[in-house]
Amino acid sequence: MQSNLTDIEILKKLIEFDTISHKSNMALISFVRNYMDGFGIKSKLIYDTSKKKANLYATIGDEDKAGLILSGHTDVVPVEGQDWHTNPFEMVEKDGLFYGRGSCDMKGFIAVALAKIPKIIEANFSYPISFALSYDEEVGCLGAHSIAEHIKNMGVKPKLCLVGEPTSMQVITGHKGVCNYNCSVHGKECHSSLAPDGVSAIEYAAELISYITKQARQFKEDGPFNYNFRPPFTTMHVGMIDGGSALNIVANNCEFGIEIRNIPEHNREEIIANIKDYAYRHLEPKMKDIDAKTSIKLRETVYTPSFDIEEEHPMVILIKKISELDDTKKVSFGTEAGIFHATGVPTVVCGPGSIKQAHKPNEFISYEQMIKCSKFLNKLFKSI
Repeated sequence: MQSNLTDIEILKKLIEFDTISHKSNMALISFVRNYMDGFGIKSKLIYDTSKKKANLYATIGDEDKAGLILSGHTDVVPVEGQDWHTNPFEMVEKDGLFYGRGSCDMKGFIAVALAKIPKIIEANFSYPISFALSYDEEVGCLGAHSIAEHIKNMGVKPKLCLVGEPTSMQVITGHKGVCNYNCSVHGKECHSSLAPDGVSAIEYAAELISYITKQARQFKEDGPFNYNFRPPFTTMHVGMIDGGSALNIVANNCEFGIEIRNIPEHNREEIIANIKDYAYRHLEPKMKDIDAKTSIKLRETVYTPSFDIEEEHPMVILIKKISELDDTKKVSFGTEAGIFHATGVPTVVCGPGSIKQAHKPNEFISYEQMIKCSKFLNKLFKSI
């Protein structure tokens, strides 16, 4: 039988696993799986294509009944170039704060949830409680999609999915979507003294970027708007660009990245369709008039759907009551909530720690927040 671990002991172990998104999370997953095995809990691993990363899905109780999902991501953002005062992968406690990469985003929630396992087993609730731990949330919620497929194939849909992102235990009922595209412009190089004979990939990329910028400014001026968000409109920008090889060569290649963060009311497909229409019907024909081999290619690299659950939904009302809060909030950062909510499972975001600490050097979570989360889960278990 597994010896019980406190949430702080589990947090210490979780922080020690370097699960930066470009690395494997299997050591952490193995720790969690072995911990659950000690209580007789069987878990399912859902691997990525490389088999170096995996989601973990485990259920306590009868899976044929509607229950509760506790969801968290296991990966963390990089620490390179940040001014850490301690080893980011060694938990340090000072004045009631626990420092370490991922402490608040979001290993703190996972630690609190895992520490509840002995009490969940002892309570023998009439409904199942599942744990959904994902990989690669920080680079586009990549792992959550296969967990969502698993949920879709379940015979009975759960009553609630709680995503424990750091919200300072505020109840979050909506967030913007995130959609990233890579644009690759292939031109025709030539000597710069004969520039009109070539097709500058950089110049055509610049024209498309200018169009995207104008569209983004139009969103700011004309909407649509949702004033629950800050900013209250869809944002779109080009954050990375690379092209050309020398100043005296007309560039034959240019690549750039587009990020779109859309409010739920703004259709991302329409936004992308307008960009593609400008690229393929306005710019590309001009390029091909000079050389038929030139092209513009747009490829989606990340898609995290926007999230919005009705304020009047029974699960929202319940969580507000448990939290003793009168209101809910919307946020501009993305989570896995939109993916899970799209499966038909009512989803709410609420977890310990502040988003203001996430992704920063000397990231921390307070013991006060972990206690608050622990008490919240106790109430939730008795109320579902």
